[in-house]
Amino acid sequence: MAMSRDEIVQKVQEVLVDALGVDDDEVTPEATLMGDLGAESIDFLDIVFRLEKAFAIKIQREDLFPAESLMNDAELISNGKLTEKGLAELRARLPQTDLTAFEADPDVNKLADLFTVNVIVNYVERNLNAA
Repeated sequence: MAMSRDEIVQKVQEVLVDALGVDDDEVTPEATLMGDLGAESIDFLDIVFRLEKAFAIKIQREDLFPAESLMNDAELISNGKLTEKGLAELRARLPQTDLTAFEADPDVNKLADLFTVNVIVNYVERNLNAA
């Protein structure tokens, strides 16, 4: 059964509230998982598991949170910034994410800011519609 975007938003919000112990009103579309909601890398596995269960979809952790695997490839990072190849890889892995602002200054320290509630909603919506 197809879900509306509002239904997806509500379920994602519930998942993040449960996984991160935050209040409903903190889980806004623009809220970053790490900066605003206090998620740590260990939480990402729990979030993926809960999303899979809530939406009955299979999620590869690297598809939703690719930063860790990008950071371990010397061809993708140079002087603390993603290279053009790194940006291409990020675009391929995060088609649901607007990377315009990040591409202007692809500092690896800003990667975490890309992972917002809205990005998760977009990812889930894409996967539900692809099924």
